[in-house]
Formats: sequence, C-alpha cells, structure tokens
Amino acid sequence: MKRYITIIKLILPVIAVFLSVATYYGFDDSGKQKSTEYPYYVYLMLFVSGIYFIFAIASIFMKTLRAKIIHKAPLLTGTIIFMAFVNIVTAKTTILPTLYFPSLDRIIGLIYEQKLFLLENVFFSLKLLITGFIWGASIGFLTGLALGYSKKVGYWLNPVTKFIGPIPTTAWIPLALSVFPTTNTANVFLIAFAVWFPVTLMTSSGIQSTNQVHFEVSSTLGASTLYKIIHVAIPSAMPSIFLGVFYGTVSSFATLMAVEMNGNSSGIGWYINWQKQVMMYDGVYAGLIIIAVLCSLILTLLFKVRDRVLVWQKGVIKW
Repeated sequence: MKRYITIIKLILPVIAVFLSVATYYGFDDSGKQKSTEYPYYVYLMLFVSGIYFIFAIASIFMKTLRAKIIHKAPLLTGTIIFMAFVNIVTAKTTILPTLYFPSLDRIIGLIYEQKLFLLENVFFSLKLLITGFIWGASIGFLTGLALGYSKKVGYWLNPVTKFIGPIPTTAWIPLALSVFPTTNTANVFLIAFAVWFPVTLMTSSGIQSTNQVHFEVSSTLGASTLYKIIHVAIPSAMPSIFLGVFYGTVSSFATLMAVEMNGNSSGIGWYINWQKQVMMYDGVYAGLIIIAVLCSLILTLLFKVRDRVLVWQKGVIKW
C-alpha cells in the first residue's frame, strides 16, 4: 500500500502539468490581455516537467534524493495547480483588471526577453547590497562585542544604540542624501545602518548571556582578555550573532528596495519603480519574483553556513 502511495505522489506533478497545459489550450483567452509571441507559460511547464523527470530518474540510484522528491512532489503539484488557477483568472476571464493583473505569459515572457537587462540590474543591486551588508555587519559585530564585553563601553554606548537603533532606516534617507557626496555612498550607508542595529543587538545579547563561569575559569588558567574574547565570548555568542545576521539580511533587502527607488538609475528596485511608473505591471511582478528568489537563495546560503559553523545546533532553526 505504501508503495502505491509513493508512486501516486511521484506522478502527481506530471498530472498537474498535463492539466495545466490542457486548461491553457482548452479555454479561450478573454482577449483583454496583451498577446505574447510565444506560449511562455507552456514552455515553463514543459521545462519544469523536464527537470522533474531528470531528478526522478536520478532518484532511482540515490536514496536521499528519492526521499526529498517524494516529500516535495505534493508541494510542486500544488504550486502548478495554483499557477494554472492564476492563469485562468488572469488570461481566460475578466474577473480581475488586466492592467494590474497581467497574464503569466506576459510575466514569464518579459523575464525571458529582458533577461540580460534584468541581470544587469540584479548585479547592480547585489553589489550595493553586499557592500552595505559587509560594512553594517562588521561595524555591528564590533559594536556588539564592545557593548557585551565591556561595562564601561556599554555605559556610554548603550544609550546611543538604544536611541538611534530603532529609528526606521527609511527615515534617514533625506539626511543621508544631503550628507553623503553621492547617491551610491548614501545608499551604502542606509543598507549598512539597517544591518548594523540587529547585528549589534544580537551580538551584545549573546555575549552578555555567556555563563560567567566560563570567563572565571579562563581567567584562573591565565587567559588574556583577547583570548577570552576570541575563544570564550565569540563562540558562545555565535547563535545570537547568526540571528542578528539573518534579521539584518531581511532588513537590508527592504532598505535596498527603498533606496533604489530614490534617485538610482539602475538596480532591481529602480526597475520595479520604473515599470510601475510606465504602468507595465508585468515588469513589476517580474521584479518582485526576482527579489523573492534572490532573498530566499541568500537566506538559504546563510543557513547552510550556520549549520556548518554551529554543528551542534544543526536543525534547531530551519529555513
């Protein structure tokens, strides 16, 4: 019985693709959507089914992969059915206004036809994001380390952090654009600020939560201050530090979108804003999809790094 259930799970995505393509050709278009040169939605379905077939064949020889495919097959089926429903609602009916809800053909087609231009904007955004993130995470780590380890530094710096940290990053945009010589440096500062506060807060909290017995034992054994910071404080605070990095990553993406819509002439945030201004909402949805995929990939990578560094906590926090 279990074997039959497994087989059904494996063929569900194929059935979903067949039904999705059948509804694409089986229902007449409303005629309100701007037509595309090629049936990009069908091409995507065929591409998905091809990739799924390759992994299904490979899973015959790989037990771990087979378990993952069996687990993900219902989710993939649900996603394909949802896309078929969206395609029916947007392209086959007039339930939703076509200006704000373009067909999947238009969205997928735009991503394919403007792939090089979109890649240029993605690379620009990544360069800005990475630069700001590195600055923010580095300064945040050092600030949190000083706040958490030294009571004297915490006495003077903690009130400042509590005062300016909670201020929304977007509130600093007018001041940053006035103070910094270029828009790019202002944007780097704003992204760095968005990352700085959560990293500072979680690093400080992690170090302050370290069991004092560990510091006392290391002092008894003759450890220097630098040794206690590197070998006691930082390792103990690593789970909290990673949480700060995760929060900072999400904040940095939100800030990236905000700053790129203010004076930039490139970047995925600028692209979304530009497409909205010219009333091309297929481009808006395409940009949102790219941002979602990009953010998800970066967070997944960070979780992989966390699981490698914090082996004893692998699987405690899942993404």
